[in-house]
Amino acid sequence: MHEEQPETGRYRVDPAPSVPRQRRRRAAEAPAAPAAAGEGAGEGRRDNRRRVAAAAKRNRRRRVLKWTAGTGALVMVAGCGGAYYLYRHFNDNLTSVKVQLGDEAERPKAAGDALNVLVIGTDSREGLGRQYGDEGSTGHADTTLLFHISKDRSNATVVSLPRDLMVPIPECQSATGKKIPGTARDMFNNSLGQGGRDAGCTWKTVEKNTGIRVDHFVQVNFEAVKTLSTAVGGVEVCAAKDINDSDSHLKMSKGRHVVQGEEALAFVRTRHAVGFGGDLSRIPLQQQFISSMIRKIKSDDTLTSPTKLYKLADAATKALTVDDGIGSVDKLKDLALDISKVETKNITFATVPVLDDPQDKDRVIFRQPDAQQVFAMIAGDRSLTETAAPPAAETTAPAAPAPPAPTATTPAVDTKGVQVTVRNGSGKRGQSGPTVEKLKAKGFALAAVGSDAPAAAGTTVSYPAGQEAAATALATALGLPGDAVRPAAKTDPKGGLLLVLGKDVLAAPAGPAAVPTEAPEDLQRVQADDVDVCAK
Repeated sequence: MHEEQPETGRYRVDPAPSVPRQRRRRAAEAPAAPAAAGEGAGEGRRDNRRRVAAAAKRNRRRRVLKWTAGTGALVMVAGCGGAYYLYRHFNDNLTSVKVQLGDEAERPKAAGDALNVLVIGTDSREGLGRQYGDEGSTGHADTTLLFHISKDRSNATVVSLPRDLMVPIPECQSATGKKIPGTARDMFNNSLGQGGRDAGCTWKTVEKNTGIRVDHFVQVNFEAVKTLSTAVGGVEVCAAKDINDSDSHLKMSKGRHVVQGEEALAFVRTRHAVGFGGDLSRIPLQQQFISSMIRKIKSDDTLTSPTKLYKLADAATKALTVDDGIGSVDKLKDLALDISKVETKNITFATVPVLDDPQDKDRVIFRQPDAQQVFAMIAGDRSLTETAAPPAAETTAPAAPAPPAPTATTPAVDTKGVQVTVRNGSGKRGQSGPTVEKLKAKGFALAAVGSDAPAAAGTTVSYPAGQEAAATALATALGLPGDAVRPAAKTDPKGGLLLVLGKDVLAAPAGPAAVPTEAPEDLQRVQADDVDVCAK
């Protein structure tokens, strides 16, 4: 018997239109068809067969639709499950750290809608064997970049802080709760990995020495350079000459090359075979490499390739250690989207101005007032990109002329040897000590607390003959107006500069009184869209 036969009696001939439609009943409940003879009976059987065939066709269509809907639902579930799997996979890749930054009142003013991200490249050799030397080393802050994204996302400034920079490192607390004492004078790279210091200590060191509030940190290691460069299919770099560096193991002929993996790591580590052979010569190579990687990531070749995007996301999340504020894929994605809004041509890489340390020719110190000028521009959300329009807040009608402030033409001063006596005339006790600490963080290592001064309305800097440039540098570091600097009526018995704190310090905002409009003339910089930069 045909498999559809049991369904035969299930469908009746529709009754006359004047009679209400009845519900379909099972065969056992349906009334028997009237007996008919001859042609009428044959026609009734043919009609019945047609109805049975149509019913069978409808049943098959229903089964097909049910199967298709089920398959679609399965695909949807599989898709959602795959997305969830990827989300969990990338989330599990990430390593996050809860940073301990101490008293909120002691931190720089918040950047508002602007964003400051500290990128720390560590030279840790843990688990890497002997191929890079210093086997098992916990690492230092070997490469440090302060990445500033403007509040309107139109531009970004990336400032490199040399590893050999001599700065005070403040007392800090690791994520495990361990307190690590500060040092009055130390290499910047020792702010990480030494004595139990973690990225939170580097974060705090940057804030204390620059006056810029950091929002997040991202820490990467040697493996990150190798895996990220490989994930995007290689990064194009350029050498202006043949390079043979036995320390980094880089052998590269003059010209353009696409590097990835070990060769990419060798390129960013090279310093002895380029420039003057020191860390300052390596920084432009790193800026060239990162600029090229940004261009590669933002290219259609990467953005339209699911395979490359997966490899990039997988490599990035495995390689990164971040603060808990961006310790999930969702938050990290939001940060990446913020950064991606900035056009490549409006991303400027620069190195903070430095000069040789008088106490050690192999080390450097901030060159003031130029370094403070760069930091003030970042804190004030002022772009280093010449083509970028100024922030909207700067386009309002000009205010009344302010007293002239120190400019970038002020002679460079070795602040390390400048003696400064700080006297408190604000009328409120305890102002001299914090000011001395602030000055030391800005390079005035010989700043010291003096006796209280008579009450003064405004803060002033007095200088003896021959120290006007040093006084101007001091005023710039504190954001004082130009008329705060004046010749001393009489020479301070301790010698050097005399800083008298007035009542204005109690209400004055942190940072410079006015945001500089231009960067120092000789500032080392690289535009991220410049494809002609070559290692020299």
